[in-house]
Amino acid sequence: MTENRAPVSAYFEPVGPARYRPTIRAQGAWNPGEIHFSPLGGLLVHEIDKHRMTQHGAVNTLRLGRVGFDILGFLAAEEIEIQVETIRPGHTIELIEARARIAGRTAAVGRAWFSAAGDTTAVAGGAPAPMPAPETCLPWSMRETWPGGFVESLETRVARPPIPGRATVWQRTGTVLVAGERASAHAAYIALVDTANGVAVRQRPTEWMFPNLDLTVHLHRQPLGDWVGLDTTVTFGSDGQGLTSTVLHDAAGAIGRAEQLLTVRPLGGAAAG
Repeated sequence: MTENRAPVSAYFEPVGPARYRPTIRAQGAWNPGEIHFSPLGGLLVHEIDKHRMTQHGAVNTLRLGRVGFDILGFLAAEEIEIQVETIRPGHTIELIEARARIAGRTAAVGRAWFSAAGDTTAVAGGAPAPMPAPETCLPWSMRETWPGGFVESLETRVARPPIPGRATVWQRTGTVLVAGERASAHAAYIALVDTANGVAVRQRPTEWMFPNLDLTVHLHRQPLGDWVGLDTTVTFGSDGQGLTSTVLHDAAGAIGRAEQLLTVRPLGGAAAG
């Protein structure tokens, strides 16, 4: 990981074709030697976007509808290589896969479904009610609960004080995804979604571990603006599993949902395999 020098304006710095070095702003919360998955998820989508641009050019009528990530192990704060391929090509439906390789192994995989855009205004409906506007919400610091450079990079506002297992928060960042590169609105948005598992903690992370093994995002509308709204509920089961469920918003209203599977165990217990 690069040294902490101010200002750090990006989560990743390009070091070659599809190769990136994380900055201190990508630092994780569970371990200072790892990166947070949230910006890595955004980076995977960013590389998927670049791959699709080489295939389709600037004229592209497909919209991101779902992206599912599997986190395959420790995300070391080292150079990252992204490998992308088209799994299912098509003019109206397309599936793209991206793999992040760190320290010689595949550390995370993302698969994104795209589908054709069209005017469905006449039948639109069924979305949850909007969250209170960010401007009406109070500032709140996640740093009281979580350490790390990524958490430090976030501006957070709360509609009401979080309680264990429940939170309604807005987040945005002044840190760009990749230095010198412009990310799409959906890549920049997804780069903040994985924080949902940290905004409504049920137990203190100094006493319990509850890392997520995956992240699945479904969108019924494309995100707009800088703010990411997380209306989040966390459930712990009785046999070591949990689920973080989030209704996703932007400043105009609800745009989709996110789910994260958790492995729950006392701090100091057996590490995940």
